[in-house]
Amino acid sequence: MKTLDTLDWVFIGIYFLVLFGVALWVILKKQKNTEDYFLAGRNVGWFVVGASIFASNIGSEHVVGLAGAGASDKFPMLIYELHAWVVLMLGWVFLPFYARSGVFTMPEFLEKRFSAKSRWLLSVFSLLAYVLTKISVTIYAGGVVVSALLGINFWVGALATVILTGLYTILGGMRAVIYTETLQTIVLIIGAATLTVMGVNAVGGFSSMKDTLGPEYFNMWRPATDPDFPWPSLFMSSTIVGIWYWCTDQYIVQRVLTAKNIKEGRRGTIWGGFLKLLPVFLFLIPGVVALVLKQRGELQWDSPDEAFPVLMSNLLPSGLRGLVAAGLLAALMSSLASVFNSCSTLFTVDIYKKLKPETPEHKLVKIGQIATGIVVVCGIAWIPIMANISGVLYEYLQSVQSYIAPPITAIFLLGIFLKRINSAGAYTTLVVGLIVAAARITLELIKPSLDGFLFELADMNFLTFGAYFFLFCVALTIIVSLATAPPPAEKTAGLTFGTLSEEDKKSNKTSYGWVDIVASLVVLIMVITVMVYFNGK
Repeated sequence: MKTLDTLDWVFIGIYFLVLFGVALWVILKKQKNTEDYFLAGRNVGWFVVGASIFASNIGSEHVVGLAGAGASDKFPMLIYELHAWVVLMLGWVFLPFYARSGVFTMPEFLEKRFSAKSRWLLSVFSLLAYVLTKISVTIYAGGVVVSALLGINFWVGALATVILTGLYTILGGMRAVIYTETLQTIVLIIGAATLTVMGVNAVGGFSSMKDTLGPEYFNMWRPATDPDFPWPSLFMSSTIVGIWYWCTDQYIVQRVLTAKNIKEGRRGTIWGGFLKLLPVFLFLIPGVVALVLKQRGELQWDSPDEAFPVLMSNLLPSGLRGLVAAGLLAALMSSLASVFNSCSTLFTVDIYKKLKPETPEHKLVKIGQIATGIVVVCGIAWIPIMANISGVLYEYLQSVQSYIAPPITAIFLLGIFLKRINSAGAYTTLVVGLIVAAARITLELIKPSLDGFLFELADMNFLTFGAYFFLFCVALTIIVSLATAPPPAEKTAGLTFGTLSEEDKKSNKTSYGWVDIVASLVVLIMVITVMVYFNGK
């Protein structure tokens, strides 16, 4: 890899100056209360909401990993980048219920719809999952990327990035996060788009890539008998994970709750849906370009995860390298800021405020800042463990989502579509679901020592397991709910499709226009077009 030169550092320096200028401007605006600190006063427009959704999703491990998938014959993973239609579900299906309930967090919504027990369970589980997966993986991958790009020690890169991001997240709250994410989205798109265009030109266009690798390489639909990516399981499991991640996870939903109203929030998800289609071209294709150049002997890398940074450092001229490097740093920092803020929100609103409901607003803001600081420290403490984890286990962490998502997706979907679903059904599914998820993870870790049924269970393709697990969770929720008393009216009023008042329905109809419908249809058509195009022919 070529090292960055003076002009590259100038671009990186300009990026950081503008970033911290925006952060300082937000920090100087006093955070009056919890709504101001955690949800930016619920006064954000659609453009910023959509950009924040996109920036939260794209981390450095996402960029590097997706390019690695493109460079290592894992094209079916592309389906996770076609979840633009699931982002639309957040705006059209889920957002009106969240906004109507006035909640800050997803566990809080579960309490309104089901029970306090469900809220506690999801709160504690989400915090543990964030620290052990999202934060640790992002910090580790970010440290690797920063040390490779800037030529500095891994620890220096990881610590500097975490501390700088944690600082403006603690001081500025949600407003600092979403406005810096808007800037980071612009930098990331410009940088990655430049690399994609120059990369495709360098290999002689898309048809030349197909000639080198063969059309079958670009097939995202493998046979149902494929051991790695059977298409029925891939489609179903990726959809389940998508609904959990995009529609029920605090990490993403919190961005939409900052919107001025339902109309701005929905438009933010439509804009986020458009942006969500970009990673296919901005990150996956550069990985394929790197593979083509390697096969032609024009590029050299050892691991597929090196494809993006190696391509960037060798293909781009001075200055542009710095721009793309700034884009990768932006991806890392935006993901970290998002998860830091989501963790502090969950702890302050769902745990501390529940234990001490009389706490004044200004103190809750302080608690939120302290919670963010603690999360930053936990993330740093976890780095040595992540540094010793092999690439196999890193990939394994991604499959964990297929075990976490089914019970949560099941109770949120059934909860708003069926008014008969009650707290007993939801809580039982959460508890049993988490036990099954933990059991599957444990069985995978001790798989070599198993035989018989337990080995078969541990060895089952994670996509197939996720699909069956979801069907089990749906059945369990329905059976337990029907076997117990119906939920009281106050637990369903306005929180399910079957209990919407005339006023709710009228309000929904006035929250969108023909522009929103047409834009959503365009996103759907684009998703279908990409799915049909990459069929290996």
